[in-house]
Amino acid sequence: MPVPAGDPRLRDVLGRALAPGAPALVSLIGFPSDEGVRRNHGRPGAAAGPAAIRQALGRLTPDAEGTAAFLYVAERTADLGDVEVSGDLERDQVRLGDRLAPLLARDRMVIVLGGGHETAYGHFLGYAAAHTPVRIVNWDAHCDVREPVDGRGTSGTPFRQALEHPSGLAREYCVAGVQPHSAAAAHVAFAASRGAVVWRRDVTRATIVNLYAAEDMAVMASFDLDAIDRAHAPGVSAPNASGLPVDVWLEAAYRAGAAPHVRSADIVELNPSVDRDGQTAAIAALTVWYLLKGMSDRIAGVGRPPATAT
Repeated sequence: MPVPAGDPRLRDVLGRALAPGAPALVSLIGFPSDEGVRRNHGRPGAAAGPAAIRQALGRLTPDAEGTAAFLYVAERTADLGDVEVSGDLERDQVRLGDRLAPLLARDRMVIVLGGGHETAYGHFLGYAAAHTPVRIVNWDAHCDVREPVDGRGTSGTPFRQALEHPSGLAREYCVAGVQPHSAAAAHVAFAASRGAVVWRRDVTRATIVNLYAAEDMAVMASFDLDAIDRAHAPGVSAPNASGLPVDVWLEAAYRAGAAPHVRSADIVELNPSVDRDGQTAAIAALTVWYLLKGMSDRIAGVGRPPATAT
């Protein structure tokens, strides 16, 4: 349907200021895989996540509060399509890393649309291929540091795989939003030994900014939608009965976009086949929107001050 003048949607503006071959400020790339979810005995369907996120994102408007800065970023955001997946998870993760490496080598932002949380290991492999040390911040109800079985990873293993990668480039790991009834004590201990574990009860708007702090090191953010309360995000592989409120989640996305060291983010575990009226897809799209909003404020040199309330 034609959009009236003065009422654009993101589908109308994304990438429209990019000259052919020009580097983008932000690159979007999809990883339509849920093989890791299948191996982890979750609810398959996340392979359809990238398409659902794009559809919901396209319906959103540019930022009405900071239109000029937001449009500057959105018009220079390139959608690079999806990585072709074969069902051979390990090969597909390497393929994702190879696609990301040249993008991460630039001082730009990359947003990966998953896919199950196995997306995050392919995401990290981009840093490994680019020989770039990285600090990982994962928003999740689970630690996702299970051990691979017979060398085969799942949606529950990506951060152990990253931390134990021979390159040693995953220097620190912070997972925030963890639920004590959804994480084995051994996994919590392992994650804490490599960085920090922040329980869901301790995540507030006021504490988010510090989680992205890094000194001269790239930060990779991972947003697992199952960290959100299932009342708002039912369409995920592992629904969460007592997760984060949406406003805190979106603050975490905004702060990632605004933080100077955050080089990339992924949004994972959207399962459209069990979503309710596109509710979770809408939150996933808003997560991308707030990353772009944060990026626009980063470039413009403005931004919200740290929150003082929960």
